[in-house]
Amino acid sequence: MNRGSSAVPEILSFLSLDGLEFSWPSLILLLLAGFAAGWIDAVVGGGGLIQLPALLLFPGMSPVQALATNKLGSIFGTTTSAITYYRRTSPDLKTAIPMALMAMLGAFGGAAIATVLPEQWIQPIIIAALVAVLAFTIFKPAAGELSKLRYQGSGHYLRAILIGLIIGGYDGMIGPGTGSFLIIAMVTVLGYNFLQSSAKAKIVNLATNFGALVLFIPAGHVVFGLGLAMGVMNMAGGYLGARMAISKGSKFIRIIFVIVVCALILKLGSDMLFA
Repeated sequence: MNRGSSAVPEILSFLSLDGLEFSWPSLILLLLAGFAAGWIDAVVGGGGLIQLPALLLFPGMSPVQALATNKLGSIFGTTTSAITYYRRTSPDLKTAIPMALMAMLGAFGGAAIATVLPEQWIQPIIIAALVAVLAFTIFKPAAGELSKLRYQGSGHYLRAILIGLIIGGYDGMIGPGTGSFLIIAMVTVLGYNFLQSSAKAKIVNLATNFGALVLFIPAGHVVFGLGLAMGVMNMAGGYLGARMAISKGSKFIRIIFVIVVCALILKLGSDMLFA
């Protein structure tokens, strides 16, 4: 057996854990999902809509393993896009950092609530919120085009940290659409445009991913080889998505935002109807 062919099972073995085995076709599918998720996350959030279901397609992958591995892959993409946004748009860190810290605390609290709160109570609320967000975005086309802050001083920062705490809690409980909720909250409540909101959302989302991994890694739920491979693709997608969002501006982000929110509504609605 030549050296190249012997490397194949070694690579696939690195990507396995607890008896999970991945063929080359399934690995390629996951890597493509990781790239697409990184791109979507960088622009408007919601990349988990692609990456998490792709992980759940494989027999033997438990939901908690899929969620934990998704977080590991995603943190690479959110880090890359956050750095890209920061270098090119200079987001207001005085707002973003307190939001991120509170979001991390919220993610811990949300994870605790998730262990006792029935899932059937959560999904209808989330779908209703997404429909409201979609309606607002469609019928208020000027929202998010220009930054026009609605509050100053302590009023601004108090609302910012409340957004971080509440949406961070949601990310800890469920997760899909976290970036989209962050963006629309910053547009509608604080008055930032879509581009500045996207930049700050990446910093906050990075904190929530980190908070989740602090819980998942010691518990042994992360499939590290697979998560790191998907992380590389997330980085590539995140870098490309952030650059496109910056170059094309708020109108481009708004269009992608509407598409992703529609997809989230369809996905969560079908999950609820056919569960």
